[in-house]
Amino acid sequence: MARKFLYIVAFLIVLVLAGLFALRIWSTELTKLALVPSAAFEKQTPLKTNAYADPKLWLSRPGMANDPARWQPPVGTPATDAASDAASGAPSPDASQAERQDYAVFFIHPTSYLDRAHWNAPLAGGEADRIAQIYVKGMASPFNQAKEIWAPRYRQATFGAFLTDQPEATQAIDAAYADVHDAFTYFLSQIGPDTPIVLAGHSQGALHLLRLLRQDVANKPLAGRIAAVYAIGWPISVQHDLAGLGLPGCDKADQAGCVMSWSSYAEPADPSMVLDTYRNSIGFDGQPRGDSPILCTNPLTGKIGGSAPASANLGTLVPDEELTKGRLVAGYALARCDERGLLLIGEPPAMGNAVLPGNNYHVYDIPLFWKNLQRDVTRRVKAWQGAQ
Repeated sequence: MARKFLYIVAFLIVLVLAGLFALRIWSTELTKLALVPSAAFEKQTPLKTNAYADPKLWLSRPGMANDPARWQPPVGTPATDAASDAASGAPSPDASQAERQDYAVFFIHPTSYLDRAHWNAPLAGGEADRIAQIYVKGMASPFNQAKEIWAPRYRQATFGAFLTDQPEATQAIDAAYADVHDAFTYFLSQIGPDTPIVLAGHSQGALHLLRLLRQDVANKPLAGRIAAVYAIGWPISVQHDLAGLGLPGCDKADQAGCVMSWSSYAEPADPSMVLDTYRNSIGFDGQPRGDSPILCTNPLTGKIGGSAPASANLGTLVPDEELTKGRLVAGYALARCDERGLLLIGEPPAMGNAVLPGNNYHVYDIPLFWKNLQRDVTRRVKAWQGAQ
């Protein structure tokens, strides 16, 4: 399993970064030409009632053989003897089951569909599905101490939908969300009525997660069951968005029922592309987000803002030079929230070639803090259970 890990890096180098570097070096229009669909939007047929009862519509779910979210990375430097992979990277099923805690995770994967021929991806099959499984392996695996992990396939919006303000882009994102909502409804029907819930998503997945919070959780009884929310890699305005989510930002390491969110940049950071889009967007309160601070919860401290040295990093998921394996390496990156709400990680750490323009470590938001995230969710679930 480890051999295919971080294939996403090579994939992104070829298909995504070419467009993103064009955005910086040549022109916005050239990038849009390469990635934004020119075809008309194809209305997505609503899924049948209870469609997510079909195990094939899940990338991860209880009872699945070779579940990518259950992967455990080995510990050590990439030069460590490869013979240790089996011992530290694939714990026995019995040991893994014994360590699991009674909570359920709903994880929404980020964009893996880059085809400009369509505005939405198919539900399964092809490169996008294969890469989505690798995303789940690298990004949902920090939650692998949960008794249940659920990660749906969905007709995600293509990457180009996030580079344009065409109405088709909004239609594509809405269509993707409809699948996520159906999956979430099924997820709720399958877990125990008192089971604590952890919600997690990255990038496009975080965008859909925030909508779920606003529409299905905020000010509803379900909010009382949320042990923690991890909406990572998507900016949340403290002033214009947070109140609409119905849950506060996490300001203590042992706080339950709160939101963790960060976007990672090495220094010197140039977040102008992201901040320009954010500045011109409309918040959940209907007002322009402008230059309002972005919610930055520090994954090394579990608190809003502040800084922590690299020594506080319990384990970064680092790829080897061939991009075929990943290992947990302690002390690899620091974390400091700046005044804008960006998470700065110091000098650029060696994580592979999927670093975006401006020293944007978006692809690595979760791998950079893999072990701390695993500890963080455990603390928050225990805090939730202790409050009941």
